[in-house]
Amino acid sequence: MKATSTLNLVDLFQRHRRELHIFLTRKLRDRETAADLTQETFVRMTEQLQQRPERPITHSRSYLYRTASNLAVDHVRRQQRNPNDVCDPNDLPEIPDDLQVPERMIGGRQQLDRVAEAMTRLPPMTREVFHLTRVQGLKYREAARQLGVSESTVQKHLTAALGTVMHHLGEER
Repeated sequence: MKATSTLNLVDLFQRHRRELHIFLTRKLRDRETAADLTQETFVRMTEQLQQRPERPITHSRSYLYRTASNLAVDHVRRQQRNPNDVCDPNDLPEIPDDLQVPERMIGGRQQLDRVAEAMTRLPPMTREVFHLTRVQGLKYREAARQLGVSESTVQKHLTAALGTVMHHLGEER
């Protein structure tokens, strides 16, 4: 089987998104959470490819299903431990920040700058979909309602945004 690279990740997303979403919906019995975890599955794959470019993923479909299954289990466990999972914004300064290591801060800032640069290359609607779903954390249904488009349109624009960002990050390496 062919190893997965950032170049065929968008194709992989288009081929397997729907079946992963159905798999997760059956497992979780929640379409919105399943949609979010489907996206997160591909985000994890993207991160894996970027962190270890010398070790490509050779069984992409298996990797996707294993990741999706693990995310579903983690989600259920989190829900069981913290059914309300609410944090008072006033408590945030009290939470220790483990990212204060200067090298990590600089590396993270550089990567964030590259993502911001890639975002400027996106069409306005695609950029807005990315912002609503990934920055503001809206569910696909909420973003679709706010933008006056279908959930499918939101997913397609998010796929395009992720593809552009991944391609741009690949060019920087």
